[in-house]
Amino acid sequence: MNYKPLTREEMISVIEGKGCAPRIPVLLKFWTHPEEFGDGKEKVYEIMNQYPEDAQFIPFNTPEVFKAPKDAPSYRWVNYDDPYTGTSVGLDARAAIKDWNQLDEILKDFPDPYYPGLINSNPADDGRYRIGYWWYGLFERHWQLRGMEDALCDYYDYPDEVHRLFRAVTDFYLVMIERGKRELNLDAIFFGDDLGGQVSPFLSPALFREFIKPYYNEIINKAHSLNMHVWLHCCGNIEILIPDLIEIGLDVLHPIQKHTMDRKKIADKFGNDICIWIGFDVQRVIPFGTCAEVREEVREMMDTFFRPEGRLLFTAGNGINGDCRLDALEALYDEAFSYGSVVGKK
Repeated sequence: MNYKPLTREEMISVIEGKGCAPRIPVLLKFWTHPEEFGDGKEKVYEIMNQYPEDAQFIPFNTPEVFKAPKDAPSYRWVNYDDPYTGTSVGLDARAAIKDWNQLDEILKDFPDPYYPGLINSNPADDGRYRIGYWWYGLFERHWQLRGMEDALCDYYDYPDEVHRLFRAVTDFYLVMIERGKRELNLDAIFFGDDLGGQVSPFLSPALFREFIKPYYNEIINKAHSLNMHVWLHCCGNIEILIPDLIEIGLDVLHPIQKHTMDRKKIADKFGNDICIWIGFDVQRVIPFGTCAEVREEVREMMDTFFRPEGRLLFTAGNGINGDCRLDALEALYDEAFSYGSVVGKK
């Protein structure tokens, strides 16, 4: 391995805008999925093993929708079995809560955040920055339980019910965050909540401020009170929401998705106020670009978002899967570390 992983202290300095590390922090392994490469899987591991990962990612075992573990039958989001078993209904149409009248009974039997199995992985602390993560924040948890079409209507037709659900889910997360600090010694929490479509958010700023922002604020305040950062993955065009995220203290935002937002505009407007975990384009450049184009893209991204005080992390915009050529993957890793070492010394 030609590079050493960055330390916890170096990562904190970058995230908080207190100074650059010796190179731009790189967190590509988290988004690289070797199992999706078929016969190329071993080559992917070979590439990955040449480079460090500048943080430890530790998953929380959050509840599934219908399926519960044998030792905790209530550890699931709804208190009944999957009515879609054996069907081919799409993920965004699998409404677990078909009628809000079911909510009272669901909340009476809501999953217990003190369930021991919530934390089932605790790698040794090796001096790197430690991140506890989960998927489906609030908006995504909502449509996961109600189906996308009904969820988008709920903000207008059933606002009280949405708030009751978000209250219960947020309370679960708040305990989870406390446990993450106490049991895992985390430096950060990271969750995904794709609020953006290709051209704009799913929710207007007014709806975001009414239904999502107050609960995000609680999550961020809880993490900050425990001396942890908060990272958010949010695909799509969310430019209009970034000032609100900065206002409530979000520390790290991922990925500033290419082809949805103007990256230079985002860097110029917000690059001094929030740490950007910039994500390399996996829709076009990775599957179709030449190695030279991959390297050029890495350089353009780092040059655009670099700040002498830090506030820049590098990764992929989403999962790197089997449509990525192996030579392009090799170029991505190599350029991220080699050029990141040059930029970090500016």
